[in-house]
Amino acid sequence: ILFVQISERPLVHQESLPKLPVPPLQQTCSRYLASLEPLISAEEMTHTRELMDEFLRPGGIGERLQKSLERRARKTENWLSDWWMQWSYLDSRMPVAMYTSPGVVLPKMHLQDRQGQMRFAAKLIAGVLDFKSMIDSHTLPVEYLGGKPLCMDQYYQVLSSCRIPGPKRDTVVNYAVGKTPPTHITVVHNFQFFVLDVYNSDGSPLTVDQLYVQLEKIWNSSLQSNKEPVGILTSNHRNTWGKAYNNLIKDKTNKESVRAIQKSIFTVCLDAPKPRVSDEMYHNKVAAQMLHGGGSRWNSGNRWFDKTLQVTIMNSDIQGYSSRSEMVRTPMIPLAMPQKLRFNITPEIKKDIEKAKQNMNIMVNDLDVRVLNFTHYGRKFPRSYKMSPDAFIQMALQLAYYRMYQTCCPTYESASLRMFKLGRTEAIRSTTTESLQFTKAMDDPSKHNSEKAALLEEAIKVHRKHTHMAIHGQGIERHMLGLRMIAIEDLTSLPDIFMDTSFAVASHFNLYTSQVGSKTDCVMCLGPMVPDGYGICYNPMDDHINFAVTAFNSCEETNATRLSQFLEDSLLDMKTLLEQVSKTQ
Repeated sequence: ILFVQISERPLVHQESLPKLPVPPLQQTCSRYLASLEPLISAEEMTHTRELMDEFLRPGGIGERLQKSLERRARKTENWLSDWWMQWSYLDSRMPVAMYTSPGVVLPKMHLQDRQGQMRFAAKLIAGVLDFKSMIDSHTLPVEYLGGKPLCMDQYYQVLSSCRIPGPKRDTVVNYAVGKTPPTHITVVHNFQFFVLDVYNSDGSPLTVDQLYVQLEKIWNSSLQSNKEPVGILTSNHRNTWGKAYNNLIKDKTNKESVRAIQKSIFTVCLDAPKPRVSDEMYHNKVAAQMLHGGGSRWNSGNRWFDKTLQVTIMNSDIQGYSSRSEMVRTPMIPLAMPQKLRFNITPEIKKDIEKAKQNMNIMVNDLDVRVLNFTHYGRKFPRSYKMSPDAFIQMALQLAYYRMYQTCCPTYESASLRMFKLGRTEAIRSTTTESLQFTKAMDDPSKHNSEKAALLEEAIKVHRKHTHMAIHGQGIERHMLGLRMIAIEDLTSLPDIFMDTSFAVASHFNLYTSQVGSKTDCVMCLGPMVPDGYGICYNPMDDHINFAVTAFNSCEETNATRLSQFLEDSLLDMKTLLEQVSKTQ
C-alpha cells in the first residue's frame, strides 16, 4: 500500500476523519464461518454453525452484544483503540523484544571507521529532530490513501514516549504533552547511558557538527566494556521486569537515571562491532541484531527495549575501529559534557541482570532470522497482469506453505485502519477456500495451466475484496474482538462461539505477515505470533522484493530457511505459469 503525502494543516483533517464503524453482525458472522471453511473439518464446521445459530438467535446474546458495541462506538472517538492498546500490547506479558517490537533494517552504509559511525549517527539525530519540528508545529504532511486523508495520530505518539512495566499490566507515558517537553535524547554505548541535550539555549537544534562533537565525548568517556548491562532488564518477561523495575527504582539515583531514559525524545544505540560474517549471512545477522541485539555477549544490554523509538547504529567490522579522531573544522561554542547516567547495582539487581542475560540468550538462540532478497522481479510484474502485488505475494506465501506442509494454515495479514480517527490495524485472513483451491491445483498434473491461472486470478480477486473491506472498517477480526470484549465486561460467562475449538484454531496464526512498503530499500522483521509459526514481513520494490522470515528453532516443524526457499520457488513458478498462459492465448 503506497501512501501519498500532501502538505496541508493536518489538524483540520484529523477532526474531519470518520469514526471507525461497527460492521453489521450478520455480515461478520457469515464471513467468519467462510474463513473457517479451509481450516476445519466438516464435522467441526457443523458444530460451529450450530453455535453460531444460537449466538444469532433473534433477541439473543449476539444482538445484545452488538447493540452494546454500537453504543460504545457512539460514545467514544474510536470504539477499538483503547481496547486494542490494552489487549494487544499492554496486557501482553511476553518480552517486547521479538514478540512485540519489530526491527527495521535500513540499506547498508559503508562506514569505514568509528568516525564514519559517529558522523552518520549525528546526521540521523539531526534528521529525527527535523521530523520532530514538524510534529511540534503540526506541519507534518498529511498522508493520503486512494484520495482519502489518513489519521496522523500515531506519529504524535512516537517521540518522547516510553512503555513503563507493571507487575500485571504496563502503561505508556508520552512526555511530549507535558508542560516542559523533553529536550534531550539518550545515547547508549558499552552499556552506559548518557543524556545528550539536542537543543541550544536559544531553542535551535544542535547542528550535525555539534552533535558529532558530543557523540565523540560520549564515546571517549565510555570505553570500558565491563559495565553492568542494566538495559538488558528491559528484555525480560514483563512480569519479571515489572518486579525488577520496582526494585531498581527504590534507589533515588537509579530512579532519576531511569526517568531520564524514559523521558528522552528517543534512544540512540552505538553498538560494539560484531565479528565479520559472509555477505550471504550479513542481512540475517543485521535483522537479528535489530530485533534483539545478538545476546548478552554482544549488544542486547546496549538497549532500552521499552523506548518507543530506538535507533541502532552498528559498525559491521571489528577492523578499522581504532582510527584516530577526525578534526571538525567548524568553529563552535563549547558545549557541556553530556551527563553519564549512574546506576547503583545492589546484589539483588545484579541477580536480576544475570537472570535477564540468561533469558535473552535463550531467546536469541531460539530465533531463526532469514532475509530473502528476491531479485527476479518486483511489484511491476503482477501489475503488468493487472494483479495486486500484495495479493500476489500473499498467494505465493500460501503456495510455499502448502508445498512445505501439504496443508494450509490460519494466516494473518496486517491492514491499516488509518482512514478512521485513531485507527490502528485490522487483520486480513489470507487463507480462503479460493486460495486453497489454487494451491492444491498448482502442483496437480491433471490440471491445465489455464485452469491454474484462473484459480490464481480468482484467489487474488477474493483477497483484494477482503483487503478493501478491512481497510474500510468492515473486517472480521477486530469486530469479533469487540464483541468478545463487551461480553467480558457485561456477561458472567463468554458465549459458546468464543469457547469453541474452531475459534481457537482459526486464531492460531501460523503465518503472521505484514507488507511494510517503503520507498527505501529496507526490510522490517518481527518474530512469529505462535510457537509453531512464522513471522513474515515484505517490502515490494519495483524490480525486487525484500522478505524477512522468522521462526523458532525450538519448534521442529518450522524452518525459516526452508520456507524462504519454497517462497522463492513459488514466486518463480507463479511467474512462469502466467507467462506460459499468456503465450498460448
